[in-house]
Amino acid sequence: MKIAVAGKGGVGKTTISAGLCLLMAQQERNPRAVDADPNNCLGYALGFPPELLDDLTPLSEMRALLAERAGSKPGQGGMFILAPPIADLITRYEISYEGISLLVMGAVDEGGSGCMCPENATLRTILRELAAEDRDLVVDMVAGLEHLGRGTAEAVDGLLAVAQPTGAAMRTVRRIIRLAADIGIQRIWILGNNATDEREADLIRRSFSDLPVIGVLPHYDGLVSEDGFEDPARLLADLGDVLHALDEYHNQEG
Repeated sequence: MKIAVAGKGGVGKTTISAGLCLLMAQQERNPRAVDADPNNCLGYALGFPPELLDDLTPLSEMRALLAERAGSKPGQGGMFILAPPIADLITRYEISYEGISLLVMGAVDEGGSGCMCPENATLRTILRELAAEDRDLVVDMVAGLEHLGRGTAEAVDGLLAVAQPTGAAMRTVRRIIRLAADIGIQRIWILGNNATDEREADLIRRSFSDLPVIGVLPHYDGLVSEDGFEDPARLLADLGDVLHALDEYHNQEG
């Protein structure tokens, strides 16, 4: 199963991405996590040791390497390879810990969303390659979905859009839904988060009644520290139902 997780900054998408990966690891599914958010916090949420992460450079910052693989130079337009060779980059820069593999991709901000520059071409090729492998994949996305072009979107099973019960967060999800439709993502699921009561949970359900709302998570006190989960048991129990539902969708549509 290949899932891209997106939402407005601060709505909990990194925590949810980490929780799904931890559940998959508990089930010995050997998941791969991709951090495609510029904040690069997924590894810490997953509980990877700081010594593995602190000196790790996101692939997106290796602009000369990315451009060279596409047959170009950093920031240069013109002709370049749309599907450059990248298999060795995955092997070289992926790290693993307790049954989870992690690739810290970061985000390229070049000319706005939808940019097709050599660096983005290489990053999109990496995502296509990862999505083609026979492993579960969870991608913690930047809200703008910059890494997902049409070819990559066809490789993922769907988009999990995280919505909090605020106007700004739900407007961002609507924007994400439009972007996803533009690049051909057919399956979109809504996951509500941080609902403090049933009224807020119902607001999320009613606001996205045109899409499958796969669950609504409550507010958790003392859940996450800078070094990862403090007490993930409550979240993982609730996310277990979410993962089961995603597996059901995947099996039905597969």
